[in-house]
Amino acid sequence: KIDVSKARALPGVAAVLTWKDIPRVVYSTAGQSDPIPGPLDSFSLDNKVRFVGDRVAFVAAETGEIAEAALKLIEVVYEPLPSILDMNEAMREGAPIIHDEPEFVNFADSNPSKNIAAEIRIDIGNVEKGFAEADYIFEGNYDVPKVQQAHIEPHVAITYWDEDDRLVIRTSTQVPFHVRRMLAPVLGLPVKRIRVIKPRIGGGFGGKQEVLMEDVAAHLTIATRRPVIYEYSREEEFIAARSRHPMRIHMKTGVKKDGTITANEMYALSDTGAYGCHALTVTGNTGHKAMALYVGDGPYRVSPNIRFYADVVYTNTPPSGAFRGYG
Repeated sequence: KIDVSKARALPGVAAVLTWKDIPRVVYSTAGQSDPIPGPLDSFSLDNKVRFVGDRVAFVAAETGEIAEAALKLIEVVYEPLPSILDMNEAMREGAPIIHDEPEFVNFADSNPSKNIAAEIRIDIGNVEKGFAEADYIFEGNYDVPKVQQAHIEPHVAITYWDEDDRLVIRTSTQVPFHVRRMLAPVLGLPVKRIRVIKPRIGGGFGGKQEVLMEDVAAHLTIATRRPVIYEYSREEEFIAARSRHPMRIHMKTGVKKDGTITANEMYALSDTGAYGCHALTVTGNTGHKAMALYVGDGPYRVSPNIRFYADVVYTNTPPSGAFRGYG
């Protein structure tokens, strides 16, 4: 339950929007090619929040101080739901389902009922035969932590209507053409009525390969017919932006005494957080790029006995996305 009446009545407030006020359009925030190589599981605003930092309402006001005051006047009654904070818990029997919305669009064997955003199963050659031929087998577990890009310039966008009645989005982004294409259905506008301007940005490192917050300013400009500027605070960069995918990786490698690799096997459990942006593609690169390093000519070339399996799971943590090195 959400009551925004006091916020709307505050002098200086131009608009307050909740999930009831804008069209419910499912999309992915990942700034990638069309069709998006991942599940569609996001909304500009929803009546279910999936992590601390998820959106509840949009406010436009004459000053930032008035907007902050209006936010405090919004009354929300939350129904607490069980949460998943550890990726190892995501696929267990009876785990709470993070994405139970009927609009969810599957991709790459995603299975929302098991909190799986993407699944990868690749076998090349005969891994068991390769291990049987090995003189030595090396095996280990490796954890990759969550890391924030911490670019100097935060996410920031300015939106306004131009003299030709086009919505202009001036934004610190790495993917201006993806912003235009992806926001058209979300905003209910044809692509030709959206113009995206990308100035030189103050750092991105993958964190701005995302259509992350441009829709907030755009929805408010549509509602008010006025220019809107929206800028993340540094705290918001950590709780509401994107990060590297935390992963738990198991590696197993078979070698002969002369150094020849006979088999290579990797399993990756990857934590996409609350939304599946870049879920398949980042984790795919984890295996595709690393395992392919051992294929080639020379005395230490690997026989083509490779296995790469991965599960990319949802948790109730800030979403992961593109991060330099990409997987």
